[in-house]
Amino acid sequence: MDLLLQIRLPGTRRFPGGGCPGENIQACGSTGESSACAHSCGRGGKVAEMQVVAKFESPRFKAQPRRMDFVRRGAVAAQLSLFIFGMAMAAVAQDNAAVTPPQLRGVGIDQRLNNQVPLNLKFRDETGQTVTLGSYFGKKPVILSLVYYTCPMLCTMAENGLLNALRDVKFNIGEQYEVVTVSIDPTEKPDMAMGKKAVYVGLYGRPAAKHGWHFLVGDDPDIRALAQSVGFHYNYIPETKQFAHATGITVLTPQGKVSRYFYGIQYPARDIRLALVEAASEKIGNPVDAIMLYCCQYDPHTGKYGMVVSHVLKIAGAITLLCMGTLIIALSRGWRRTNS
Repeated sequence: MDLLLQIRLPGTRRFPGGGCPGENIQACGSTGESSACAHSCGRGGKVAEMQVVAKFESPRFKAQPRRMDFVRRGAVAAQLSLFIFGMAMAAVAQDNAAVTPPQLRGVGIDQRLNNQVPLNLKFRDETGQTVTLGSYFGKKPVILSLVYYTCPMLCTMAENGLLNALRDVKFNIGEQYEVVTVSIDPTEKPDMAMGKKAVYVGLYGRPAAKHGWHFLVGDDPDIRALAQSVGFHYNYIPETKQFAHATGITVLTPQGKVSRYFYGIQYPARDIRLALVEAASEKIGNPVDAIMLYCCQYDPHTGKYGMVVSHVLKIAGAITLLCMGTLIIALSRGWRRTNS
């Protein structure tokens, strides 16, 4: 970069020809290219002029191309890393699909909220009597659990978890809601259902459950139609004569529509209560349940209720205003009594 700097002193004039009869001084540095000349003359005032020419290269301008090159290389490296990561994830997914046993493929629960369950399906209850599924609907919400009674472990754990949760729910089976447990094994008989009912109704310990918790068996087409309507997928394993299946319960409305899902083998009693109140269109429960439903929202991905912060703040603000209003009224009445 070349820089030209010219300075003229105020009140001076340039001497024609660049020289002076009295004196001439020149000085040059040993590095770079620079020159400085000064002239003075006693006649006609003082004249001074300095011209400096410097050639140099700025480090800032030298570093700029290097920085641009560094940024370009970084961008290329980032794109290459993302590409490699994506290929690795795709390979892992393919490996997982390859190692999944055939018996477990397709097993799981697909949420089908608001889907209508076919109420004309026929089953047999624990007494061996043929019943339609719709006979348990119409007035109360229903908790549906799909298991099989000879399951060596998982189904028993799921039913035990449901029992423990329903014990903590203040609503009573048979009064505020119904529970329907259906076997997915078409070879199981009503006497197996009778044995399971005796165990769980006895452990539940509330009289109304005898007429409110139902254990059913049925034929394969009806069982699969019910399971399909709630998104419950399972496979039969001939080698072990067992079923590969997921665990969970489904809350249905009195009209037989899917309302809520809960997964696993442990179910929060508070969430089940809120789900029952919600499925019944708030026809059961109390004002506290209505407030809890306003403050909580069901998350289909987790199968749980979570707090809605904005709704909680609204209620807190309303309570604060109510308390302040009550305090102001009480203070104003006390002030009037004092003055009177």
